[in-house]
Amino acid sequence: MSETPLRVLFCIGINQNFFDLPTGGGGMVWKAFAGMLAEMEDMEGVDVLGNMDDDSHMVGPSQGWPWTCYVLADVKDQETVKAVCNLFRTTPVGEHSLWRYAHIEARMGRALTVRPDVTLPED
Repeated sequence: MSETPLRVLFCIGINQNFFDLPTGGGGMVWKAFAGMLAEMEDMEGVDVLGNMDDDSHMVGPSQGWPWTCYVLADVKDQETVKAVCNLFRTTPVGEHSLWRYAHIEARMGRALTVRPDVTLPED
């Protein structure tokens, strides 16, 4: 990425539809989810820095914060952020798409650094 990328936190929540599946029926969703994550990592202009899953301490659907899992990435521009979010619409899960079972929200900013125009106090 030549220009300063956006620092993006992709916040992902699992929907009630996932929990409504019969016991053991979530395998197809997790397979699709893993494929979506791999596709995200392979996208041009996306540098995944890390991820975090909170499924051990959160049970049931998440409608917002706290989210079920997070992906932190440097992304070249807003169009690419939009393309990552669109993976939830285009990743097939049986006769549905991934967004039936999970949702995503992107928080965009910049890497936290001390700006050069800020004067820091001396020790």
